[in-house]
Amino acid sequence: MRAAVFNEGQLVVNGVDEALNAARAGMGLGFVPEDLARPYVAKGELKRVLDDWCAPFPGFHLYYPSRHHASPAFGLLVDALRYRAVSTGSTPVPVRAHRENSR
Repeated sequence: MRAAVFNEGQLVVNGVDEALNAARAGMGLGFVPEDLARPYVAKGELKRVLDDWCAPFPGFHLYYPSRHHASPAFGLLVDALRYRAVSTGSTPVPVRAHRENSR
């Protein structure tokens, strides 16, 4: 299915929350983690687009020196990333506002 996309300006944001809110407001596409967009997609407020351009997210990769003692904070970060990867299977996906009369 082909669709025309009309761009009347440019919006640049520095965070996924802002990108998600802009997409929800109908300002354009937002490339956000799937677990953040999922509730809005389920409600029909957002629609997943550009599926062919979304590679699966295999997970986080951390590189650090094994000879150094890891701080407790670093250990908590690793545990949190492992928990998130297992519990959500998060994949970044582009979304846009779903409107019946959108161009």
